[in-house]
Amino acid sequence: MASFSKDYFDRLTKALHEQDFAAYDQAIELVRTAWQAGRQIITLGNGGSSMTALHFQTDWAKNIYLKTGKPFRGRSLVDNMGLIMAYANDFSFQDLFLEQLKNLLEPGDLVVAISGSGNSENVIRAVEYANAHGAVTLGLSGYDGGRLKKIAQHNLWADVPDMQIVEDIHSVFGHLVLRSLATPW
Repeated sequence: MASFSKDYFDRLTKALHEQDFAAYDQAIELVRTAWQAGRQIITLGNGGSSMTALHFQTDWAKNIYLKTGKPFRGRSLVDNMGLIMAYANDFSFQDLFLEQLKNLLEPGDLVVAISGSGNSENVIRAVEYANAHGAVTLGLSGYDGGRLKKIAQHNLWADVPDMQIVEDIHSVFGHLVLRSLATPW
């Protein structure tokens, strides 16, 4: 009998081996550079990617600071449900990240935007705003990369037509950053 778990792990392993490792190293350096310069590292994402954005900050802000003693100015735009609902109600769901960025983005900050499809309108609008206001943008996407791959200044693209595997790969990036910046682990 075929194993569902083995099939999934086989597909995930194949997708991991097909990643552009140089792009991951460059993306890690974007986070390192922003952190060392005392810039904000702002994460955002839609749907399941919102939890990836929050997970990044949970790992990075706590552990990088504890391992190095250097403050990590990280924040996620998905962690304040009241603020999210207020912006979604008073403006639109498509503008809830953009409106938050208007209040806190400074030139040189790093915006890490995550969208499995690459087409989440609220993510796209935030990246467009960040690009226009002097931020560095890193897009994490899957499938064909969508619009996010076209507009983000830097990209990590999981060329895989499977949302769960895309999300798994994006999660690995968060762990790579943590291990790289908070070494020795």
